[in-house]
Amino acid sequence: MFKYAESHEWAKAEGKVVTIGISDYAAEHLGDVIFAELPMVGKTVKKGEKLVDLESVKAVAEVFSPVSGKVVAVNSELEANAGLINEAPQAGGWIVKVEADDLSELDALMDDAAYQKFLATQH
Repeated sequence: MFKYAESHEWAKAEGKVVTIGISDYAAEHLGDVIFAELPMVGKTVKKGEKLVDLESVKAVAEVFSPVSGKVVAVNSELEANAGLINEAPQAGGWIVKVEADDLSELDALMDDAAYQKFLATQH
């Protein structure tokens, strides 16, 4: 199940590992992503801390970590094709995987229905 932050990141937990990316909404509004500055595997992050910079034809956007933990994987396919973020932001365009220190941090995020209501207020 996907959970969403107000800053438009999504998180999907599988055990203690949380896959993180940006929502369809964020990908659409960012425009064509041309570069993703990925963190190093092994980096520790805190909830709310900047995780990645995404450069698009329009702007540079910061992606924040929805959980505290250690980066255990990065989507290396983004190095050659950052456009995957636009093509499939919630599938092949995932950005990083973090081994969470405390999965209860995800409880503060929105489920899909709450995120859709939140998006309705963004226009």
